Amino acid sequence: MEVFVAGGGMILQDQILPSLYQLQRLGRLGQISVCARHTATLDALRDTPKIRRAFPTSAFRPIHGGFAEAMRGLAPGSLVVVALPDNLHFAAVMQALEQGCHVLCVKPLVLTVRESEAIEAAARARGLVVAIEYHKRLDDRSLMARERYRAGMFGEFRLGSAVLFEKWYYRHSNFQNWFTKENSDAFTYIGCHYVDLVAFITGLTPVAVSVHGIADRFPNGNEGWLWTDARVLWSNGACLNVQNALGFPDAGPGTNTQGLTMYCAGGESGALLKHSDQYRGLEYCYTTPPTGDGATQYTEPSPDYFQYIDLGPGAGCVPVGYGYRSIDFIVSQIQAARGNPALLAEIEAAGILATPANSRYNERVIEAARVSIAESGRLVEIT
Repeated sequence: MEVFVAGGGMILQDQILPSLYQLQRLGRLGQISVCARHTATLDALRDTPKIRRAFPTSAFRPIHGGFAEAMRGLAPGSLVVVALPDNLHFAAVMQALEQGCHVLCVKPLVLTVRESEAIEAAARARGLVVAIEYHKRLDDRSLMARERYRAGMFGEFRLGSAVLFEKWYYRHSNFQNWFTKENSDAFTYIGCHYVDLVAFITGLTPVAVSVHGIADRFPNGNEGWLWTDARVLWSNGACLNVQNALGFPDAGPGTNTQGLTMYCAGGESGALLKHSDQYRGLEYCYTTPPTGDGATQYTEPSPDYFQYIDLGPGAGCVPVGYGYRSIDFIVSQIQAARGNPALLAEIEAAGILATPANSRYNERVIEAARVSIAESGRLVEIT
């Protein structure tokens, strides 16, 4: 299976490209092409030091220009990875499906229910797979919580809180060119992880949302909703508070701060589920500050999302963590389901792989949230 990647930004460097290279190294993927508008983007991706060290003989085919033109020559059955700004996902996914290609799309899939439904219909009509890369689903913690919650061990979710703040330096990246008020906000882009995760763990669906946004300006003067506080109500009456921002200090340890706490009730007993996702039990203090955006001399690195592990001669550096497992899982599910509609239905029903049909609650929340944030945090029911 050949791979075409639309977009060449931060998530390609941090997770997606090394994961694809590892699958290519294992003989499971063919040629990888990456399309971006700017040559500098492709050069930076090619020259990423960690990737070059881990995969010294691997290379992608660079395509300079817009994805629409570049995608026209793709062979049916190829895999298209959509790693573009949120507002460009719909056009790229639909064109990939029209070309007869399977799709792996970074979250969120799209910003409206109508677009999600159109993608589902187009994929079903052609027997193609569209997978949304909610990588937190492949964190062992999430899978453990899902199994235990659905076995009744936590009772019923009542109140919870989640936080995910990305580092301040995001404001100096390409985010400042597209992450503007009219296109996205911190809850839509970041908070969707935890809305998806609570639904994934519990099986509950969100029924209403209110989002208070605080606007800030990027270095280039563009304005965005860079701080958000959301309140998500669920089908059983539960409430989840979600705070998000591009605002974690660059000097802070780790690449971000994040976590989920859920308080539950069962019978005459209370229950607790708490994931401190930014702290995985490691504390390092180096002799000199490392280089790279957001890198700090004292750090609390995560061994679970994505790291390179050196396994010695013959094996080299290999990616590990749920970031890699997510790409591996999605590719394996797509390859297994090709030409097998019955298996695709089973995969979709299992609910581990996020598809347009089984994760549409995310688009419902996002569409309502975009209304709420524009109307000063009004509670918007999801119908």
